[in-house]
Amino acid sequence: MTAELRVLVVGLGHMGMSHARAYERLEGYRLAGLCARGIAARDDLPQSWADVPRFADFHEALAQVSPDVVAICTWPNTHAEYAIAAFDAGAHVFLEKPISQTVAEAEAVVAAAKAADRKLLVGISPPHSPMWIKLAEVTKTLGKPLVMRMNLNQQSIGPAWNWHKDLMGSSSPVVDCGVHYVDFMCQVTGARPVRVHAIGARLSDEIASDMYNYGQLQVIFDDGSVGWYEAGWGPMMSQTAFIVKDFMGPKGSVSVIAPDIVDPTPAGATSATSSEISTHSKIRPLRLHRAEIGPDNSLVHGDEDIDIPERLDHTQLCERKQSFLLDAIRNDHDLSENMRRAVDSMRIVMAADESIRTGKCVELDT
Repeated sequence: MTAELRVLVVGLGHMGMSHARAYERLEGYRLAGLCARGIAARDDLPQSWADVPRFADFHEALAQVSPDVVAICTWPNTHAEYAIAAFDAGAHVFLEKPISQTVAEAEAVVAAAKAADRKLLVGISPPHSPMWIKLAEVTKTLGKPLVMRMNLNQQSIGPAWNWHKDLMGSSSPVVDCGVHYVDFMCQVTGARPVRVHAIGARLSDEIASDMYNYGQLQVIFDDGSVGWYEAGWGPMMSQTAFIVKDFMGPKGSVSVIAPDIVDPTPAGATSATSSEISTHSKIRPLRLHRAEIGPDNSLVHGDEDIDIPERLDHTQLCERKQSFLLDAIRNDHDLSENMRRAVDSMRIVMAADESIRTGKCVELDT
């Protein structure tokens, strides 16, 4: 019988808790340590974790637990340091997105994984979601170049606004969320990003003066494909067309059928549909449009709706990521392509951040 992999989970916010529960449920893993700065005051941890060792300091936890896997679910400003330390200790790493705060750090994390001959999985969602997997398959039939349009604007109020303000201490929306979406652009084009331009705005005095809570990037790839991504956080954000996933090529287009917001947000509300994680990860049908036309320029084919029968929720998506990592470790799968795209995604969103702050278009080294 194959021994269980002992896991140290670092960071016990929403994502850390979700991944820790996945490790607890999945055969092949065992929770061996929990680490969070304020863990001594936590009274909301499951009773089933009562005997799992707890730590407030990551490096102490790493030394005492000697884990097989470290799941890093902390703020982005600790990602590179913690990941490299975990590799140096001989552990495999699951790393919540984004991979780091800079491209240089991202490259250092990947180099450390390769030097240690350990697996690195960055928690970017599309490669593990049945909807995104099917979306990639269909998008690749549309021809080249591709035009890719995506956004995720969150009308964050109540607890969500407090969480987003904390997160903006180390990352903007276009950086933090954007890595999911530009990773998908890199996947479906199979091309390298060459140029990025972006715009941004600071729409709240409750965030740092050097941070913006709205941003939009445009990226050009070396195969001629182009894409844009838009993200904003805050109580001022519109929920009209807040979540767009739309792809066009010479042969047609495919879109995720987005949710409709019918009722206005009521006064006194402390949550909004656009800020609920379950809304972001919900599996929805796709709509395929074919561009073929007849002699009178009328469409030959009507639009086709493609249902996705496997409907994973947020919890199940976390389990899917950890199952993928377990399989990669057990069967020594090569994750170099995943790591390359994680770095390219970081390269794009950091170029967007630079463009917003300087007002200039940024050329990328290919």
